[in-house]
Amino acid sequence: MAHKPTREDPWTILKVPEETGTIRHQLRTLLEEGPLTAKEISAAVRRPEKEIADHLEHLRKSLHSEGRRLSQVPAECRECGFVFRKRDRLKAPSRCPVCKGEAISDPSYRVDDG
Repeated sequence: MAHKPTREDPWTILKVPEETGTIRHQLRTLLEEGPLTAKEISAAVRRPEKEIADHLEHLRKSLHSEGRRLSQVPAECRECGFVFRKRDRLKAPSRCPVCKGEAISDPSYRVDDG
């Protein structure tokens, strides 16, 4: 029986048709559908993960001018459970300030109305 990928399946690679416009337009389309991590976005738009934070920052400003916002589901330390709630930077944290652990879950992003 063939494996049918689902949205919850971590091995599923999201694909955005390249005709949909610029990378930022593709990001916006993806994030309007639901929350995604930078790694998932990178795979979907076929761009390096390092580029994604810059594009997300620009998208945040564009959405703000439209009365919408880019929401961030915060990263969390897998060792002690610390949640990075007050973090404004879009890049994932590298180390927990409480336990100094480096096992940090990636933050995810989505587009919300106002």
